[in-house]
Amino acid sequence: MKYDETHRYMSECAAEAARVARGVPAAALDQPTHCADWDLRALVNHWVLYTSHGLEHRARREQLPEELLTRDFTAGARWAEAYAGRLDRAVAAWADPAVWEGEVDLGGGSLPAAELAGMIVKETAVHGWDVAVCTGQTFHVSDGAARLVLDVIERHGDLYRRYDGFAAPVPFPPDAPLFPRALAASGRDPRLGV
Repeated sequence: MKYDETHRYMSECAAEAARVARGVPAAALDQPTHCADWDLRALVNHWVLYTSHGLEHRARREQLPEELLTRDFTAGARWAEAYAGRLDRAVAAWADPAVWEGEVDLGGGSLPAAELAGMIVKETAVHGWDVAVCTGQTFHVSDGAARLVLDVIERHGDLYRRYDGFAAPVPFPPDAPLFPRALAASGRDPRLGV
């Protein structure tokens, strides 16, 4: 997939993530989720950290500062607006075609920039869906973005499972729409969002 296509899907999923974040009620943040061992606050903090701060830092070839790893991004009343602004900055950082070239050091290995970008788009969409389901919302993606997410999950699913990022795939019809298939391949039950 060309970088400009991936960037378009990055922008699309970031906008949808910002919309879903704005719909998260403060009272729900301490509720359990379908993600093992995570309440909604922990899920949102992971989502915010890696899909906005992580996305921007990776574009700049910078490691995430240690203090961000333990920050509660939901502590402020306007956390969703701060997240939306950080997403805009992160997507803008990837607008330069040069950012898509070469490798990104992950502090223990590296990945081609374009591949890493696709993985973060997947994080944005899949965890966006998780947050949406937990708060009675939906997460919408185009077929193109869904295809990207499914491709990343199929290519890297075993790696995510090795680090407990995915559960075992959920059986789902192979002719189902792309995004539910991607969710099922990641170990999520797409019927939760129905």
